[in-house]
Amino acid sequence: MDETEFWEIIDTTREAAEGDPEEQADLLVERLVQLDPDSVLDFARHFEARYNRAYRWDLWGAAAVLLGGASDDAFDYFRCWLIGQGREVFEGALHDPDGLAELLEEFDEEIDGDGEELGYAADEAYEQLTGLIAPDLGLPPQPTEPLGSPVDFEDDEALSARYPELWDRFAPR
Repeated sequence: MDETEFWEIIDTTREAAEGDPEEQADLLVERLVQLDPDSVLDFARHFEARYNRAYRWDLWGAAAVLLGGASDDAFDYFRCWLIGQGREVFEGALHDPDGLAELLEEFDEEIDGDGEELGYAADEAYEQLTGLIAPDLGLPPQPTEPLGSPVDFEDDEALSARYPELWDRFAPR
């Protein structure tokens, strides 16, 4: 599976789920079980590589603005959700996290920002296809610390200065 096919699967499932990440995860499993096990593992490698790429302080800060704070787990689920938004939003966020203010049409913290189930879709599909737990994907592990300069999630003034567009549009009031 190449990168284009990976993003096509992400896009079609997101559109069919009308942006609901839990529904998207269910549709993703349904789509992946139509593939062979090796293709499912390829999909999982694409997903995990992007998940690890997004382990950055600047994105964590953007997640904190959008979510009104972001624990370790919340940031993990946010990264899965970000991948689920498709290539344009994902790559745009990596290029400029504050640019999410323009990339996202809306953000409802009740359903958006939490794509935990998306992170398990490939494993679930692989298990359904083979009856086995997915093997190690052979990718380097995520760094022990996020890349970049740390962000103080408790300092609203610093967050509003670092993410002015996101803050103006989405910060909880």
